[in-house]
Amino acid sequence: MKSDDRFLRAFRFHVQLRRSPDERAGLAPTGVTAVAAESAGGAALSDGAFQEVSGLEVELDIAEHLEGGRNDGVIRQVGRAKYQPLVLKRGMFHSASGTLDRSLWQWLQSIAAGTRPIPRYDGIVEVLGETGDDVVATWEFERGVPARVRGPELNAKTGEIAIEELHIAHEGLRLT
Repeated sequence: MKSDDRFLRAFRFHVQLRRSPDERAGLAPTGVTAVAAESAGGAALSDGAFQEVSGLEVELDIAEHLEGGRNDGVIRQVGRAKYQPLVLKRGMFHSASGTLDRSLWQWLQSIAAGTRPIPRYDGIVEVLGETGDDVVATWEFERGVPARVRGPELNAKTGEIAIEELHIAHEGLRLT
């Protein structure tokens, strides 16, 4: 049993963030995530576990064209894909020893402070089974940036966790 297994049993989604390949170094920005090809040099930002994940959604633009002489319908063509931000709720990022990892906060603060180029991270969201030991499904996203982080409302009676919500805007999503 890995050191974080007993922590993950209480949660149903495991999240990993790895540095996206650098476009300026000639690596393709889309198609293969740094997580899927960690040998391509993806440095870890953090691993985490969350109780809720939403935003696993792709919407395709549909353009309607009216064709002269065709009065019984319209022609529909597919346009660009739009990806909703991932929303991770009630969880935390942790180190291998199980302690709170502050890397996410440092990433967000460096972007807000004007660090350029903005470091982007690819990620994996693993859906865990009933026992927390088996992975039921895996979603990969690429070139994510933190759009919003909301901490818990601190209350000594509840013992809440380190992140209430994390929104990650990204440029691609796939079920693997």
